[in-house]
This record gives sequence, structure tokens and C-alpha cells, in this order.
Amino acid sequence: MNKKEISEIKKQFTPENCSITRICGCYVDGEKNKKTELKEAFLSLSEEEMFKYFEIFRKSLSGTIGKNLMNMEFPLDQEAEGGTQHFLMKLRESKLTDDELVENFYDKIIENYDYPENYYIILIHGVYDIPGKSSDGAEMFDASDEIYEHIMCCICPVKLSKAGLCYNAETNSIQDRIRDWIVELPDVAFLFPQFNDRSTDIHGVLYYSKNANELRDIFIDELLGCTAPLSAGGQRDSFNALVEDTLGEDCQYDTVLNIHEKLNELIESQKDEPEPVILTKSEVKRLFEECGVEEEKLQSFDEQYEITAGEKSSLVASNITNTKRFEIKTPDVVVHVDPERADLVETRVIDGRKCLVIPMEGEVELNGIRVHTGENTASDQDYAEDSDEESTPGKSVNTEDFHTAATSKTDINEENTDEQ
Repeated sequence: MNKKEISEIKKQFTPENCSITRICGCYVDGEKNKKTELKEAFLSLSEEEMFKYFEIFRKSLSGTIGKNLMNMEFPLDQEAEGGTQHFLMKLRESKLTDDELVENFYDKIIENYDYPENYYIILIHGVYDIPGKSSDGAEMFDASDEIYEHIMCCICPVKLSKAGLCYNAETNSIQDRIRDWIVELPDVAFLFPQFNDRSTDIHGVLYYSKNANELRDIFIDELLGCTAPLSAGGQRDSFNALVEDTLGEDCQYDTVLNIHEKLNELIESQKDEPEPVILTKSEVKRLFEECGVEEEKLQSFDEQYEITAGEKSSLVASNITNTKRFEIKTPDVVVHVDPERADLVETRVIDGRKCLVIPMEGEVELNGIRVHTGENTASDQDYAEDSDEESTPGKSVNTEDFHTAATSKTDINEENTDEQ
């Protein structure tokens, strides 16, 4: 599912467009005991309750595709009798009126959902009458020819509200607030089947995780029968390891900067597309080639990719690069730079040491205090000229700029020892 298709289903979770027919719920305590259950028509709920549930359902379809939202396909064996997809199909076809099926579903979650505290399982059934669309993209509500029948499951933590004081209007006094068990927004959720190309796709499921770096692999494998993809953090770590292992000693600042600039350009060029930018193994290899990685270094690329990311894994571009800032980190200094101004940071050899050189242009603040850099003195001019001679060929330096060099604490300590 892409952004447009997710948005279309998300719009159904409103009073005006509500397509939910039935809701079931099970409250589970920290000892995995079922404390209470709910089974009724969704429209029989009070208006206040419906609004709270709508908020939960919309949250379950929020986030970034490839990060919080994952499109997953069922293996063929799971679509056979006894498979996870086959079980979900029966649950959907029952419209949640088969109590035994619903109880079996709760049991599967309780068995495989690793959570030490209380939580609330919500299961809904919905029927969306898909409106047709004219050639110009306008919806034609009287031209529907397909119904999207689906189920959605949300698992929400239930936590005790914080202790505090409150105002009691009846007694006109301040008193201790009664602590309640509050159903929070979902930790995980899934929508089955997928809504692809504005049509039902029973071969896939859309999975939501509040924590993009913890997808709950065992839960996905046991309940849905799908292979859990790499998390956002896992993709980033795998890509970083791939760059380091492929380039080896040639993993230089300029090369890595070039790779991330290319990724950012790719994301920017497709920012209006409903699908995220996804890189396969061959596309990552081509990216390396375009950034000047030598053919010799790429000879073992396929093997390195399979080791770090997996043979059939793909990487979401927005998970492996930060489009908002570059982070340059040494043991003692961290520098954050706007990607569009990454050219401001240069590497220079000054007094025999490798340094990061950053021009102090415009307003400069130190702990929120604006400081004056002052006019260049004669010694500053000599320093800039000396640095210019030692700089990499082809890079010009404005001698009116004052530059700072970020060095390691070890180098600084060595200088102090020499002076003593």
C-alpha cells in the first residue's frame, strides 16, 4: 500500500465515513489473563467512545512507509489450509461473529505478544464500498463496483494514570485525583487484507509498529506467518556496515559524503511520489559506482550485501540517510550540518594533524549567546594563507573567513605536554 491508498482507508475512520460494522475487544493483564471482553456492533457505541476508537484506528495507519508501516506478503504455505493467512481469511469472512474464532485469535496474540504489563486487544470488521473514479481522478460515489472487506487489529498498552490533585466542581474543592487505567495509542497493529491499487489484495498485510526499531519479529512470524523485514535502524546499520566493508581503507570523508548527497538528491527528486524510494541490491551497487567506488572494491559487493542486509532485502532510502542534517562525529566533537551546506566542512592537514575546518560565517552563537567573530587580524590572514597552501587542490578558501579546526582531545593533550 502506498500513501494515497493508506490515506483513503484512514478517511473511513470518521463519523461521516464510518464503514466499521463490528468491534471486539479483550483486556489482558500482566499475567496474560483475560479480564474482560467486548463484542458488539460498532455503531451501538456512544459517540464519545467512537471518537476515542477512531483516534486509535487512525494512529494505526500513521507514520512512514518502510519505517512505522510495513507492507508484508504471506509465504505461499501460509495461504494453505491451517496457515496464518487462511486463518485471517476465515476471521474476516465470519465478520467477527464466530466466538470460537475470535477467542482463538486472542489466544494467539496472548501467546506471542511479549509485553509484561496490561494491554487491550481491539479487533474490528469493516466494509468499504469503493467509489469509482473518473478519468480526471474525481470520485464517483454512485459508480462503485467493488467492496473492500477487511479486519484491523490494534494492541494498545493500558497504564495507570499519574497521581495528582484535581478540582472537584461538586464540592468546590481541590482533592486527590482518582487514578484510572487508561487505554493508550497502539503499540502494534495490522490491517488485512491490503488495499492495493484501490482493490483487495488478500496476499499481503499492512503492519504498524510504534517503535520503528523494534518490529517484534517473533510476533510477526507466529501471528502473521510473514518474514519480518529489517527495521529502520537495522537498515541504517546494515547500510553503514556495507559501506565500510566495501570501501575498506578507501572509506574516506569525501566518498561517504558523496554517497549521502546522491541519496538525498534521489529522495528529493521523488518526494511527491506516493511510493517511498526503495533500493535493491543492484541499485545500491549502482549508487556506489556513480560515487566513484572502484570496480576492484565492488567484486565482493554481492557477498557483503547478503551478509549485512540479506539476499532479498531492500533498503528504504529515507531509513539509511538523514535528509535534514549531516552528523560528523569524532571522539570529542559532534558537528551537525545542513545537507545543503555540507560543502562548508572541509578536511585539512594542519601542523601535521587531520582536521575538520569550518568557516564561521554570519551569526555565530555559543550556548545561545550571539558572539562577535571580529575582523581578521594580520595573524588570521597569515593562517588562512598557510591553510590555503595545505588545502586539497581545486578547493578555494575565502581569506576573509575565520576557520576553526576540530581536533581530538588526544592531540590537544599532546600539545599541552609539549608546552610544559
